[in-house]
Parts: sequence; structure tokens; C-alpha cells
Amino acid sequence: MTIRKKLVRNFFIQNFLGLLATLYIYITRITSSIKFANQSIPERYWKNNEPFILAFWHSQLMMIAFSWKIKTRINILASNHSDGRFGAIIGKYFNLNNIPTSKKNNNISLRPIFKLLKNKKYIGITPDGPRGPKEKVSEGIIKIAKVSKTPIIALGFASSRNFKLKSWDSFLISLPFSKCSFVWSDPLEVPADLKDDQVYSYQKLLEDKINKCVQKAEANCQ
Repeated sequence: MTIRKKLVRNFFIQNFLGLLATLYIYITRITSSIKFANQSIPERYWKNNEPFILAFWHSQLMMIAFSWKIKTRINILASNHSDGRFGAIIGKYFNLNNIPTSKKNNNISLRPIFKLLKNKKYIGITPDGPRGPKEKVSEGIIKIAKVSKTPIIALGFASSRNFKLKSWDSFLISLPFSKCSFVWSDPLEVPADLKDDQVYSYQKLLEDKINKCVQKAEANCQ
């Protein structure tokens, strides 16, 4: 492990960098304008205290907290990798609660997720995370929606001033004084009797929904 990686994984350094990142995100929010499209869709669920699974690309994590209009937290599925831990540090300053995933015999334990959904809590999943491939929906989110009988709502974000990191997901860094936009999709209901050979079709359907939301958000920022 290089010295740089050791420093970045240090608890105190991670927390200091997390505080700096949080300040930057707040500055970006305060100086930017945000448009919201189709917000009545999640509002129906918030008003009736009905859970749903929020789906968005991993690259759009930076501003995601500002899409949320209720005090109830979003429980974001995160990895136990250093990136996930760093995200948890930043998330505590916003309306986010990171759910660390644990692996046993190479299988991710989903018990915390199902417990939260059963208690009518909201789950946020980046279906292309934590390591890609970029903007490709994995089967996990579809199977979670199927077993829990919980709808998935896609969300897309865009900003007029930004740059992308040279990371696997091309992480989007929005700049201050931007025009920003969030676009919500209609709910995607996954049948409880969905066959294994039908899962892929729902992966593609969700992928298209997220991409269309992003495209509409980009158009709103022009």
C-alpha cells in the first residue's frame, strides 16, 4: 500500500477531508439554483409513508441529498471499502444514512435492507456500484424489489457547470453557481412472481429510466 493510500484511509484524515467536502457541497448548493421535475411522484409516497427504492447512478452521489424533501433519512447502500466509509462521513452531515454491506461466503447480506423496507424506511441504491460497470444496472436491485414488493423510482441529476473525475464511474463534481436539475421517474413495479430469466429485462428497463431522467435533467440545465 502506498503512503498516499495509507494517509487517505487514516481515520482523522478521512474525517477532515469529509468536512472539507461537505463545506464544498454546501457552498455549491447555496450558490446554485435547482429545478425539480416530477417531484409529485415521490411526494405521494412521502405523504402516505410508503417506502420505495431510490435508484441513481453512482457518479451522481455528490448532490443527491438535496433531492430529498422530508426529514426521514435515505438509507444508502454502501460498501465497506474506503470509498464507502468516506461517503458515510460526508453523509452524516446531510439527510443520509449509509448501510455498510457485509459479505459472508462471497454473498452480500441483505437482511438490513429488508428490515428497513419492512419498517417503511427508504432505501437508496446505486445499481452500478460500488465498482461498476459504469451505468449498468446489476440484478441485485431488481431482486430486492421483487422479494420486498417495493417499487423502484429512478432519479437523474445534472448541472450546467461541472467536471468529471478520472474514476471508474466518472464521478460528477458540480461547481458553484450552477444550474442544477433533478428529474424523477414513474415507479417501476417488479412482479413478485418474476422468473430468473426475466430479471435482465427489468435491469434494462431501469437502466433506460435512469438514463432518460439524466437526459431530461441535462436539457433542463441548458
